[in-house]
Amino acid sequence: MSVLRLGLPKGSLENTTFELFAKAGYKIEGASRSYYPTIDDPEIECVLLRAQEMARYVEEGILDAGLTGLDWILENNADVVEVAELIYGKVGRKPLRWVVAVPQDSPIQSAADLQGKRIATEAVGMTKRYLASHNVEATVEFSWGATEVKPPYLADAIVEITETGSSLRANNLRIVDTVCTTTTRFIANKEAWKDSFKRRKVERLAMMLQGVLAAEKKVALMLNVKKDNLEKVLSLLPALHKPTISSLADDPNWFAVMTIVDKDMIRDIIPDLIAVGAEGLVEYTLNKIFF
Repeated sequence: MSVLRLGLPKGSLENTTFELFAKAGYKIEGASRSYYPTIDDPEIECVLLRAQEMARYVEEGILDAGLTGLDWILENNADVVEVAELIYGKVGRKPLRWVVAVPQDSPIQSAADLQGKRIATEAVGMTKRYLASHNVEATVEFSWGATEVKPPYLADAIVEITETGSSLRANNLRIVDTVCTTTTRFIANKEAWKDSFKRRKVERLAMMLQGVLAAEKKVALMLNVKKDNLEKVLSLLPALHKPTISSLADDPNWFAVMTIVDKDMIRDIIPDLIAVGAEGLVEYTLNKIFF
């Protein structure tokens, strides 16, 4: 039987990734005891790896596919197939940034000011390419951790990943520039991508994961409305395509309307709908959406 060798990120993305897979219908177990967790699909074998290493193992064909950040694909200069972008992280659902940060009182204001300076980072290759793009020469040192505490005594600047910047501010650092904006990517080995079984398996996995992430941003809304107020209600309703409208069985002058709305719009749109005659509104969450 053919099997897809799938790399899952160990560390900060681990729990979030397992939760995402569970919502997509895949149950992963045993990760707390082994680097080879089980999944309830006999056609998939899972391996837990640091996201930093994933792209290299996928490129070499040791893994058929895996999940890692765009930043680590760039850092490893990996030649892989990017199957899908999956925007999720340890905490939120926003892209992350690798930024140049310096102490608040540092005279460094731009990339040019890094000339001759010492920079600490885990993303050495990415940082060197950033400096080269600005024609700047500086010393770039690999940081084994706690990078925020390096300035000003162990480094003049750092290149570090951030979502909100709160950790940098807590360490009295300010952002000078963005080196890279990154999101999670589902990647595949180029040879594995040519294999019809493995490609189909990866594409189906990616589809389900994307469906889960798409649903997190939406809610479904059902309501009843009189025929006279139908056009007013419809004018307020955004939808993936068009709202579903059907006559109520016991009264042809009333309609049932169902639509899908952005979650962050719901608090404003419900009062507006009620104001133009909508009744019996019901909001409910969605598991997956496929466009």
